[in-house]
Amino acid sequence: MNGRERIAKSIRLEPVDRTPWVPFVGVHAASLIGLDATSFLQSEDRLVEGVSKAVEMYRPDGVPVAFDLQIEAEAMGCGLNWSQDNPPAVTSHPLADGVALADLKVPAADAGRIGLVLNAARRLRQAHPDIALYGLITGPFTLALHLLGTDIFMKMFDATDEIDALMALGRDVCNAMAERYIEAGCDVVAVVDPMTSQIGPDQFRQFVTPYASAVFEHIRAQGAFGSFFVCGHAQQNVQAMCECGPDNVSVDENIPLDFVRDTCLERNVSFGGNLQLTTVLLLGTPADAEHNALECLDIGGGRGFILAPGCDLPYATPPANLTAVTKLAQDPYQQEIARARQAEPARQDLLDLSDYGQGEGVVIDIITLDSASCAPCQYMVDSVRRVMPEFEGLVQWREHKIKRPESLVLMASLGVKNIPTICIDGKPVFISRIPGLDELAEAIRDRLFEKLRHRLARKRAAVVVLGDGEAAEALRRQAERAAEELGLAVRVEQTADPATLAGYGLSDGDGPALVLRREEVRLADNADAATLKQWMKGLG
Repeated sequence: MNGRERIAKSIRLEPVDRTPWVPFVGVHAASLIGLDATSFLQSEDRLVEGVSKAVEMYRPDGVPVAFDLQIEAEAMGCGLNWSQDNPPAVTSHPLADGVALADLKVPAADAGRIGLVLNAARRLRQAHPDIALYGLITGPFTLALHLLGTDIFMKMFDATDEIDALMALGRDVCNAMAERYIEAGCDVVAVVDPMTSQIGPDQFRQFVTPYASAVFEHIRAQGAFGSFFVCGHAQQNVQAMCECGPDNVSVDENIPLDFVRDTCLERNVSFGGNLQLTTVLLLGTPADAEHNALECLDIGGGRGFILAPGCDLPYATPPANLTAVTKLAQDPYQQEIARARQAEPARQDLLDLSDYGQGEGVVIDIITLDSASCAPCQYMVDSVRRVMPEFEGLVQWREHKIKRPESLVLMASLGVKNIPTICIDGKPVFISRIPGLDELAEAIRDRLFEKLRHRLARKRAAVVVLGDGEAAEALRRQAERAAEELGLAVRVEQTADPATLAGYGLSDGDGPALVLRREEVRLADNADAATLKQWMKGLG
C-alpha cells in the first residue's frame, strides 16, 4: 500500500496497514534547500525542489504543494509584507480601502502566483505518483477577512447582507481554486480557514456553513477529497465543521485530539492532527518529538486518523525532529522503544510575577505563535496596535512569539493555555478571541481607572502624635510643617487617649511619641499564597 492509497483509505474510514503521516511542509521546505521564504514562494522551480527534498527526507504519505494563505488574497488586490522565514502577511484590505465588492472577481488561473503554484502541483504529481498531494486553499471566512479587515466582526451584526455577499464570493473563489488544484493532480483539497476560530457556533452556522458546505460538495463532485483545516482555539466549532460535509477535519494542539476523534468519527468524518508545533517540533528534541507522536498515535487510533502537525511547520524546525516522527510513525518497533523510554517532560523555571502589573501604566502582553505567519495572531496584534494612539504614554505593549523559548516561559508563567491571547497587566483577558477596537479600548480604560483609584488609595498616610501638653503640641506643629514642605498628602493627628497609648506600650505621662502610618494597596486579583507571603515579608 503506497502513501496515496493509505491516505485515501484512511479518509474513507477503511482499514490501513499503519497511520498515514502528512507533514504540513510550507516554508520549512525552503530551509531544506538553503533559501529564504520569499524566494521560495515566488518560484515554481524552487517550490518543486523544496517539496521534493521534504519528500526525500520525511518519506510522507501526503504533502501540500504550498502552504500560503495569502495566494488568493494577493491575486485579488491585498498588499503583502514578505518575510525571510514566514509566509507573507496581508497588510491592506481592498474593501476597507474603498474598492466595491462588485468590482472583486474570482481571480484568473494565472493571476498573481496562482499559475506558478498550479504548475508546481503538476510537476510534483508527475515526480511523486505514489504520494497524496494536498492543494491548500484559503477558506471563505479567512479570505473575507483578508479582503475586508477586522470590520467584518462588526458587520456580522449590522450588515449581514454585505457579509453574505462577501462569503458567496469566497465560496466561488474556493470552488475555482479547488477545480484547478484537482486538475493539476491533487488528491485532497484542504480548505484552510483559521479565522473561524474567532467566532462561535451560531455565527459559524450562519456565515460559514452555507458557503463551506457548497465548497465541499463541489470538491466531492470533482472526484477529490475535501479537508476542513482550522488552527486556533476552535473546539466550539468542530461539530459545525463536520456538519459542512468535509471528508476530513484537521486541527492543531489547541483542541484535544480525543475530542476531535470522538466528534468526527461519530459523524463518519476522518480527522488529522495535532503534533505540537513549537514546544515539541521547533524547540524540542527528537525524543520529545517521538513522545508527542506516540501520544497522538495512541489517541488517534487506527481508524480514520492522519498524523500531522497542527499547522504549517515553522521555517527553522530541526529536520532531526521530523525524521524522528517519520521513523516512529512508520516502524512499530520504534514505537515500542519509545514507550520504553518515555521522554521526560520539559522543565521550565517559571517567572516570579508577584509584582507584575503594579506599575502606574498598563502592560499588554500578546502571546502569539507569530503574527507574521499566523492570521489570527496577526489580526490580534493589529487590534492592539490600532488602539495604542488613544493611550500614548499610558500603555506598553509587546508581542511574545512562542517560537522563542523565553516566550514559552512567560506564557507558562502567565497561565496562558491558548494562542493567541491578550494579557492585560499579567491577566489573560482576550483568550483566542480578537476583540473589537471599542471592546479592547474599554478594557484598557477600565484597568487604567482601577489603577488610578488604587494609586490614590495608596497615598493615604497619617502621622499620629501620642501625648498632650506643650511638647506634644510642638511636635504636632513640626509634623504638619514637614508634611507641607515635602508636599505630602499626610494627615497629622494627635491623641492622648489612654487606651490608644496603651496599645503602643505607653502610659499617661510618657511621650510625646510619633506613629507613622501608611496604607499600601496592591492589586491582588492574581495573587496566590506564595505571592501574599512575598508581600507580607516586610510586616514581620
